[in-house]
Amino acid sequence: MITIDPVRWAGAALLLSSYAGMCLAVVCAVRKRSADAGGGEADWLVAHASQTGTGEYLAQQTADTLRAAGLAARSISVEDLDDATLRSATRILFIASTYGEGDPPDSGARFASRLARATAQLSQLHFGVMALGDSTYSNYCGFGRWLDQALQARGAQPLFGRIEVDRGAGPGIAEWQHHLSHLAGTADAPDWVAPAYEPWRIAERKLVNPGSAGAPVFHLSLVPAAGALPAWEAGDLVQLSPPSDPDYPREYSIASAAADGRLDLLVRLHVRDDGSDGAASGWLCQGATAQDTLALRVRPHTRFRLGANATRPLILIGNGTGIAGLRAHLRARIANGDTRNWLLFGERNEARDFFFRQEIETWRREGSLECLVLAFSRDHAGPRYVQDALSLHAEQLRTWVEQDAAIYVCGSLQGMASGVHQVLVDALGAAAVEALEAEGRYRRDVY
Repeated sequence: MITIDPVRWAGAALLLSSYAGMCLAVVCAVRKRSADAGGGEADWLVAHASQTGTGEYLAQQTADTLRAAGLAARSISVEDLDDATLRSATRILFIASTYGEGDPPDSGARFASRLARATAQLSQLHFGVMALGDSTYSNYCGFGRWLDQALQARGAQPLFGRIEVDRGAGPGIAEWQHHLSHLAGTADAPDWVAPAYEPWRIAERKLVNPGSAGAPVFHLSLVPAAGALPAWEAGDLVQLSPPSDPDYPREYSIASAAADGRLDLLVRLHVRDDGSDGAASGWLCQGATAQDTLALRVRPHTRFRLGANATRPLILIGNGTGIAGLRAHLRARIANGDTRNWLLFGERNEARDFFFRQEIETWRREGSLECLVLAFSRDHAGPRYVQDALSLHAEQLRTWVEQDAAIYVCGSLQGMASGVHQVLVDALGAAAVEALEAEGRYRRDVY
């Protein structure tokens, strides 16, 4: 039998009433203003720090929900949230992804640096934070937690407690929507429906590094189980949901261009500490047969698409299975007649781990790949790592950047991407690298 304490119940009701009153006051003040959803001033800013697009998608959904309730709301990247806007804004909802071991994503790094240095008080600001993370990492939701604390340390006032979302799980998203409904003064906010998974099949699977000192890597070609290929751009990703853990999506860079007529992946088999295979890679590399269907969906990755860089010279830098995303760009550019391409690639052994070797060497021989620089860490000849190879070509790097080249990096965050970043700073200067980032000429898809 459950006994209800009337005093405690009354206190809870009073607290709920106070919260509802605060939300109503905010809404009433907001509704006095224009509900124009276009440019210009907005009553609500929804600022996202997103790496692969999830945070950006949720920010757009958040802004749409507020606008549906008649509020003026605008979704922006935190990299566009300058100091003046931050000091003058009164209502910002932040959606903050964590990258690597607690770091901000690339789009949030400069904003985090500015906020860390800022001394001005933000007492006029009411804010909310949805922190996106992965609980398998030690510093879970590290950037979102830091952002929440940094804003409060400068006097900003939280509208509600920080919400943490583990690997896109539904409960955290539902809690965020619940608070939005209160803020918008509506109980009938539309549901957020993510793009549906579709059934796909493995048309071809090939081990590409037999005898390698590293884990097995497989080249897979996938086709829809029914219907036509969806559209995608070079740089985009797929999300795959393994049958052993359907609530966990795993993302992979697409290794082909849409015009190729197939969706290619390059997947390294992950082996856990207990000797078992990773849920997604094990299913893709070993478990699934040609008769099985894979639950898969294509995800736009706008930060790694070419966009305005399509006509620029392109420096592509990567290691390991990171060659997948770089290959998609090369295939798309070469098919379009763009030959000012420079590829720097690193792995363990040239004889075992030179992925897509025949294709890459053909491009180099035919002139579609203007420059090719390789680094194999277990071989004794040449530079050991790709960042070492880049350092040896610092003068060429400066020349290409002066000629308006864009730089795309794909592969491991620790070691390779951090090492490449340091070489860029050493060769070009920190200010120049920051300018490249701001201009969108330095982009990364690293993990």
